[in-house]
Amino acid sequence: MKKRVASTSTESSKLDRKTIEKNRRIHMKSLCHQLSSLIPPNLKPAKSKLMLGQRDQLDLAARYIKHMNERIEKLKRQKEQVMSNNDDRKMFNNNVESKLPIVELRDLGSSIEVMLVSGLNKAFMLYEVISVLEEEGAEVVTASFSTVGDKIFYVVHAQVKISRVGVETTRAYNRLQEFIAPPEIWPEDV
Repeated sequence: MKKRVASTSTESSKLDRKTIEKNRRIHMKSLCHQLSSLIPPNLKPAKSKLMLGQRDQLDLAARYIKHMNERIEKLKRQKEQVMSNNDDRKMFNNNVESKLPIVELRDLGSSIEVMLVSGLNKAFMLYEVISVLEEEGAEVVTASFSTVGDKIFYVVHAQVKISRVGVETTRAYNRLQEFIAPPEIWPEDV
């Protein structure tokens, strides 16, 4: 009877090991199938649509993971580049902001176009710009402004009052410059 008990326990331990191994293989097969299902179908070779072996599924998954890691690194580099460009733009905007207000005057023959850019904290009165132009012999036809972000853009169109005399655009420009940025606030080395 002792032999039977011993042989029964040996047989049951063999069955237990077989069952455990069988369950392990079933579990691994299920995990491989789940892993394979995560790979996009367009990345699988045409032959694989029938049936891939576990080794092929694992190789494909490893290649896909490597591909995704490379893509992540590439996207990180692109993000850093974009962030760096944004920092450069901020520096550019800060430099432009420190140079505000900006005056640009275009002589168009019988008319003049004046464009002014100022910051919200460095605004000026548009009627004063119009007065300077009229004193220099131009008649303002249109004047407009728009605010974009923290900058104000002014555009003034004027025509020459007396076409024979015209407008001395250099003098008008200098007067506008003095009006917008008076000499007392200019740096000493200018």
